Amino acid sequence: MRPSSIPTLLQRACGGNASHARLSFRTRTNSRGPSLFTSHFTTITIRQGKKFKLTSYDTSADPTPKGNTAFTNFLTMADPTPTTPPRKTDKPTAHQNSNGKPRGKRPAPHNHNHNHNTNQHQNNNNSNQNDHRQNNNNNQQSALGKKRQQKKQRKRERDMQTGSAEEVLAFDVRDLRRALLNESASGSYSVEGELEEVEVEEPSFAEEVKSLPEPGTEILVKVVELSSTGEALAVQVGKTGTGKGEGGGEGEETTAGPASKRIYVLSFAVPGDIAKVKVYRHLHDEGYSVADFISVVTPSPQRDDSLISCQYFSKCSGCQFQMLSYATQLAHKKRIVEKAFANFSNLTPEVIPTVGETIGSPLQYGYRTKLTPHFDGPPGSGRRGKNKAVMFAAMPDIGFMLKGTRKTMDIEDCPIGTEAVRLGMKAERERMEVEFGKYKKGATILLRESTQRVTSDSNTSADADADVDAEPDVSTSAKGVKVKVETPEAGHIDYKTCITNNNATSTEYVGDYVFHNPAGSFFQNNNSILPVFTDYIRQHVLPPSQQQQQDATTNNTNETMTTPPPKAPKPLKYLIDAYSGSGLFTITLSALFTSSTGIDIAESSITFARRNARSNNLPPTQAEFIAGDANSLFASVPSNYSPDETVVILDPPRKGCDADFLSQLLDFGPKRIVYVSCNVHTQARDVGVLVRGEPTGGFGRDDKEDGDMKKKVNEKGVRYEIESLRGFDFFPQTGHVEGVAVLNRVDDDNNKDNDNGDSLSEMIAIDAVDTVWKLVVE
Repeated sequence: MRPSSIPTLLQRACGGNASHARLSFRTRTNSRGPSLFTSHFTTITIRQGKKFKLTSYDTSADPTPKGNTAFTNFLTMADPTPTTPPRKTDKPTAHQNSNGKPRGKRPAPHNHNHNHNTNQHQNNNNSNQNDHRQNNNNNQQSALGKKRQQKKQRKRERDMQTGSAEEVLAFDVRDLRRALLNESASGSYSVEGELEEVEVEEPSFAEEVKSLPEPGTEILVKVVELSSTGEALAVQVGKTGTGKGEGGGEGEETTAGPASKRIYVLSFAVPGDIAKVKVYRHLHDEGYSVADFISVVTPSPQRDDSLISCQYFSKCSGCQFQMLSYATQLAHKKRIVEKAFANFSNLTPEVIPTVGETIGSPLQYGYRTKLTPHFDGPPGSGRRGKNKAVMFAAMPDIGFMLKGTRKTMDIEDCPIGTEAVRLGMKAERERMEVEFGKYKKGATILLRESTQRVTSDSNTSADADADVDAEPDVSTSAKGVKVKVETPEAGHIDYKTCITNNNATSTEYVGDYVFHNPAGSFFQNNNSILPVFTDYIRQHVLPPSQQQQQDATTNNTNETMTTPPPKAPKPLKYLIDAYSGSGLFTITLSALFTSSTGIDIAESSITFARRNARSNNLPPTQAEFIAGDANSLFASVPSNYSPDETVVILDPPRKGCDADFLSQLLDFGPKRIVYVSCNVHTQARDVGVLVRGEPTGGFGRDDKEDGDMKKKVNEKGVRYEIESLRGFDFFPQTGHVEGVAVLNRVDDDNNKDNDNGDSLSEMIAIDAVDTVWKLVVE
């Protein structure tokens, strides 16, 4: 067992609400990797909120460590799923304070036996007559209670994490806090990696709360790291201010202690910055405090304010990273993917491949083909503009949210938008200066770029201009917006306009492919990276072995084969695009397959997908689109689509796939899966389910044989392994990253027992985690 695994184990053991827990495991590391039959046994006793005490035993010297009651039962495995950090909705009990810890001593039950000398013996005699009956009742109730607890535990295991920003931030805060506490731990690891006794002292809740500055106080903080949400995580340093002046004011020096380990969450700062902030509020349940960024006192070496290209940066909620070099942004987004799979996949590091370097956007500014500024209703109009008698006295602020508030910030220009979109924003603001009186409530303005392409092979520029509408339709587009983009090497000229009507049709080109969509519907908003992105998917949708086989066939045509080639798996001939939308992947990948089928539950998406297939000269036999039923999505797949010859593309919305869909996918069992996601946290959660082959999302147990080590998998025993993980930067200057995960089905040839005699279902955990452990709640 590696020392680096200990924080993860503590996380798994202490993440719940139990006040005490005992974690027992044993491992052995050898040339063949971890084995079920091990020689090192360790017990960790945790008292939540107080101490983490780790004690190791060497079973080669003492096979039955004294006092270790868990040793004989250690083969009973619990779900190694880290418990989700507490959410805002969690309420403390009546005898708990706001962080869930006991509020002093619980009140003792009222004792009616005031005369202990005379009444206690008599009461004991009376109670002895009913001991046997009471014990039987207690045993029955205990067994029933245990069953209920087990049922609730299995339900919790089935519950899928949401991957929300709050949940992601909670993981990052938790990990940083533990890292800070470990810095002052009174122990160390030996060179060989054996675990020595370590005690980590956490400050009491009362001590920590007492030392926190009051809301409204200005303090200095040093940024330690960036969260996956784009927020900065910092600790207090220097002087605490009174909130009445600049800098630290007349504060006192902070000392090393609980306050120095408190995590403050703020925006627009980078690791190494020392910033002045104003404390907004302390979230005791979540274990961190929120602060408003005021200014940078000492800039980090990573900070370069000359890179900032927007006058609204550090106020607008749109961008977070304009002060960082692009290389630093890409490195951070790689780390986001790594942390997502560490925290949300419920997989161990051994089965998660190294994340590839993030592929950047060709454009870091001027890339967004869609923006949606908005404005609020007239003051006094009430919620959702119900008071229609109130009118605007002047043009309202039009833009995006002021960071940390629900107030709209007036924004005249957004440099991450394309030229056509920025011109459209200017035109719409000019229109609103005249027409604001027509609005009685707030609204969102659509700004969507649309492209009209003409060939320029034999035409002059003037001839090409004559082929294009002289003026965009003002009923659907921003007035006067037409941007000409010449691409001589490609032989065409593009004319960009800005659509403002949600029901109008936008046109977009991805390389030589054309796509039409309702202007208000979803389509990727960074056209500059789409050719790179779709080319990457094209290169990885087929397994390397199939590509190598094709190359070998070509290279060996004129060579004499001295040995027969190895038996190759069936080539992939069919593509299923399970969240097809308007057909981006179905159409751009269709040339690689005998037949491709796009499935979506939205009829309107299928209508446009079929139109796009015709626009790209693809017959239905090559690119078919089906409106499927969410409850039986794969029932629509053509019968000749053998799972052994099929690859499935997934590109779900931010919430990811639901458990029912994952169950259908595992039941179908395609040979290969390419999972594209705009939320790498829900992607990691879903990929974990597919790797374990467990549609419920957890290590469920059979109801009748609760102690059986074998995991409950889908009926066909289908599971996957991860071939590669990589992020794509669709949104430079922000904390968002697109993830691509490539998975291969683990075939029966790989499901045989290993040389240690462990079955596949056992080795899912053993090989992966190099740990067999038991969690006992005390």
